[in-house]
Amino acid sequence: MDSFEVNKIVGAALATCLCVLALNITAEAIFAPHEPEKKGFEIDVKKPAATSGPAEKAVAEEPIEKLLASATVDRGQMAAKPCQTCHTFQKGGPNGIGPNLYGIVGRPRASEAGFIYSDAMKAKGGEWTIDDLNKFLTNPKEFVPGTKMNFPACPAAISVPTRSPTSIRWPTIQSRCRSPSNSSRPRLKA
Repeated sequence: MDSFEVNKIVGAALATCLCVLALNITAEAIFAPHEPEKKGFEIDVKKPAATSGPAEKAVAEEPIEKLLASATVDRGQMAAKPCQTCHTFQKGGPNGIGPNLYGIVGRPRASEAGFIYSDAMKAKGGEWTIDDLNKFLTNPKEFVPGTKMNFPACPAAISVPTRSPTSIRWPTIQSRCRSPSNSSRPRLKA
């Protein structure tokens, strides 16, 4: 190969590099990037509408027993449907993502055989009462800080106060509070 051929190849490579450089400089001049004043994206979060504070608190402070009086089995079954994603309600039913809830009222906390509870739930101790269940269903992380249950069991319990009692009453009625002979546990009529 003679030197004339080598010069043509090197010249072509240099010409290509010069063309790419010229195009790059021209593109930067035409399409100049604009740096944002503040890096990142701002997410517009709508603030909840102001409510009539005292009236809402009065509904939330209503005793669970009064709310249970208006609860029905049919509404309880409907309210407990989201719970069935993780829990079962049958006597001797298997544990799922959450423990079996048959006879939950009056049962010691963290006591369902074969289910691995969080350390926070084990440390809570005591027995489940209807009032405790209502508090737990409304805000699990507040009632038992560190619990594995991160889903407000009945999100509707927060917006519709009667939803939580119906979801408590249904498994309670279904299991008849575990022991009909124990008079210290609440008895509910179907």
